[in-house]
Amino acid sequence: MNAERLTFKEMCARFDATPRTLRYYEYIELLSPEKEGRSRFYGSREIARMTLILRGRRWGFSLEEIRQWLEIYEQKGTDAQLTEFVQLADRQLETLEKERAQLNETIDDLSKFRDEIKSSTK
Repeated sequence: MNAERLTFKEMCARFDATPRTLRYYEYIELLSPEKEGRSRFYGSREIARMTLILRGRRWGFSLEEIRQWLEIYEQKGTDAQLTEFVQLADRQLETLEKERAQLNETIDDLSKFRDEIKSSTK
């Protein structure tokens, strides 16, 4: 079986990530590519982890939360990881709902102020 292996450059291109980002994720141990000499190769495990990292970032999780979540899989398996994810997601959804409410309030305030100024300059 020929498992997929990406070079450093291919990994950057696949995930639209900068070389600095990949190196940083390796530095903080989110990714562990295979090394052959000075070359790095990313197998299916690292590709899956990068997918989860980017999803987590998009959903607003910190890199530390993502690291801990990925570590649960390594130590306890899929079921424990999924259970922990549900708890993390519940907390994050609550945070995002609060942020949305604050943002909606700010938008309303700005719109009202703009409308006041617009009507006073006519």
